[in-house]
Amino acid sequence: MSALVVTAIGPASSVQDGGRFGAQRYGLVPSGAMDRLALATANCLLGNPLFAAAIEVGPFGAVFTAREGAVRLALAGAPRGADIAKRPVVFDSSMTLADGESLTLGFARDGTFSYLAIEGGVQGEPIFGSLSVNARAGLGSPWPRPLQAGDTLEVPAASGAGERAIDLPAAGNGPIRVVMGPQDYEFGDATKLFLDSEWKISATSDRMGYRLEGPVINHLHGHNIVSDGTVNGSIQVPGNGAPIVLMPDRGTSGGYPKIATVITADFGRFAQIPAGRAFRFRAVGMTEAQTEARKFAELLRTLPDRVYDVRNSVLDLDALQSANVAGAAVSAVDTRTWQIQPQD
Repeated sequence: MSALVVTAIGPASSVQDGGRFGAQRYGLVPSGAMDRLALATANCLLGNPLFAAAIEVGPFGAVFTAREGAVRLALAGAPRGADIAKRPVVFDSSMTLADGESLTLGFARDGTFSYLAIEGGVQGEPIFGSLSVNARAGLGSPWPRPLQAGDTLEVPAASGAGERAIDLPAAGNGPIRVVMGPQDYEFGDATKLFLDSEWKISATSDRMGYRLEGPVINHLHGHNIVSDGTVNGSIQVPGNGAPIVLMPDRGTSGGYPKIATVITADFGRFAQIPAGRAFRFRAVGMTEAQTEARKFAELLRTLPDRVYDVRNSVLDLDALQSANVAGAAVSAVDTRTWQIQPQD
């Protein structure tokens, strides 16, 4: 076994997997990754089960150090500056940390959550079938809390396998699609205001719910209903008229009317929207939502088909700098196109 030490880390970073399911009727929250596609991508690069536990890194930076041997990792999700001993690291690819080396991650750019998968997965004792952390409920393993500097994860020693990358389809950037309801009839004309308005995610948001900043959405008959079930993406409207989108650490039921629900295929994209960035919602029918859910499931199923081997090449930078590369096409990883040959 090797070890991965959390040398430094910001808030909102924790161990997450696909979530714990099958007991929501008893009030057991599902938790799990905010962006399931990013989690699956990182795991796929290492040959792990797609929803194996990994480290969900929040919007702030982090540093991880290998101890007692090499550790093989993969990064996916929100892009951010990343390097190993000042060598840049490419996202959506695997890498190997030598004993004593550190992976340094900067602040998230154009997103919120990145996923650091470990070859062989995070080691821990499943709680109700999952390692996912929900600090409010005191659930999760190896610690039922967000990660802290000084935490040490026991991990399998690096296999020595060649590094891999993955070719992902371009992410959508249009409005977040929702299915209206189940209590949209409680809002009358305010449903049009909801769809026609620009929204921002509040900085007070967390893994339980994203608070939305925008116009006030008024109720027709008050803000209390008989509590009923919720799902990831349910959009509740409490008494103050400020919608809350329920996230993986949500309660399993709630007593506020729900004006709409984010569709499955767009939930990860919504979860990645940084606080303060403007976006809009667009209503779609159930048929389109189901079609997009099937497409998303097919993308997850075929992720292994998108993985390819990375050819490593050691560059002679001195020769590259002295070469005349302006007049002809060259390949940075093919030394035959730019190396200066010795003169007789």
